[in-house]
Amino acid sequence: MLPYTYLLINFFTVIICFIFSFHPKIKFNRHFGAFIKSALLVGFVFVLWDIWFTKNGVWWFNYRYLTGVKISELPIEEVLFFICIPFSCVFTYFCLDKFFKLDWKPFPEKIFVIVSIVFYLGMAVYFHDRIYTFVTFSTASICLLILYFVLKIQWIGKASFIYLILMPGFLAVNGILTGTGLDSPIVNYNPQNFIGLRIFTIPIEDVFYGYEMILWNLYFFEKFKKKEITDT
Repeated sequence: MLPYTYLLINFFTVIICFIFSFHPKIKFNRHFGAFIKSALLVGFVFVLWDIWFTKNGVWWFNYRYLTGVKISELPIEEVLFFICIPFSCVFTYFCLDKFFKLDWKPFPEKIFVIVSIVFYLGMAVYFHDRIYTFVTFSTASICLLILYFVLKIQWIGKASFIYLILMPGFLAVNGILTGTGLDSPIVNYNPQNFIGLRIFTIPIEDVFYGYEMILWNLYFFEKFKKKEITDT
């Protein structure tokens, strides 16, 4: 079973959400098309990022826990990660947004976005010599800048709060990937390329890497979902 470890992590991350997608009070299955389009679009960019980092030794994979099937530089399990994780996060966002009023008022949301952008830029500049830290915080700041000030979306605060709610699941999944409960990590990081601050075994950069990935998935999911509704 050891070579299927990462594959099983992906499976258990998505299976409960997938089953409940068909619940008559949720009906997330009606939006599978919108999700697949968004996941493929965003995943393509993150897979390229992943391939580049892998080629340059920023991180690498322990094939003891993998099936051995690869796409370019990446194990198939890593590619599936960019579908399974967003599915669970977008599904959770969809459900919470459907049943609860979580919208932020404009002013607190604007302050949150501005403070976040300044903090991310500060981290990127200060740790410019650490490639994972620099790229992650630079792109996170650009992500918020474009989404909030250019595309004018009004759910950054709500999405950020839901991402915080999802953090225990994030810590569980990424914890295993980075070595929690295993003899050695599935994903290994070059210590010269990140700041070394970890949440248990998880590099802090992973939190913000996942954050911007989910924000872009939500943006395109909402965009494609509205188009589906308009077309029908």
